[in-house]
Amino acid sequence: MTIHIANQIIKKEWTDYNSHMNMAYYVLVFDQLWENMLEKFKMGENSAKTTNMSTMVVETHTTYNNEVKEGDKVEVNLTYFDHDKKRLHYKLEMIEKSTNKLSATIEMISLYIDLSKRKVSEFENEKIKIMDDFINSNKSQFSNENLKFLGKLKK
Repeated sequence: MTIHIANQIIKKEWTDYNSHMNMAYYVLVFDQLWENMLEKFKMGENSAKTTNMSTMVVETHTTYNNEVKEGDKVEVNLTYFDHDKKRLHYKLEMIEKSTNKLSATIEMISLYIDLSKRKVSEFENEKIKIMDDFINSNKSQFSNENLKFLGKLKK
């Protein structure tokens, strides 16, 4: 089970001489669509601009499972999410819609950052509540199968 985040159509400028999406753009798609979740958790662009609080990715693990090409429609889903006082741990998958094949996955660890100091900070209680409510509402849809960073959170 997964939580749908958003759909994306693969753009021509994202493809390479192999006539498929270049590896760097998989990460771009995941990152851009993850912003939807960061906004839900009040940690996205608006937070960075108004409170100087944001997240920064510090570790990733990406798999490239099946190619996608220009014009393909993909959906990005959240397959796992958790946090501790300063870190987010999540995994996303990309599914090519016409074949329903897994195209790629990315697992990430992000730190919560006070941009005015450029230092790691603890989440505010409001954000912890938002994340915990989200986890409690959706945990039956998460899978911790094949997670590389499962022991990274300090709970």
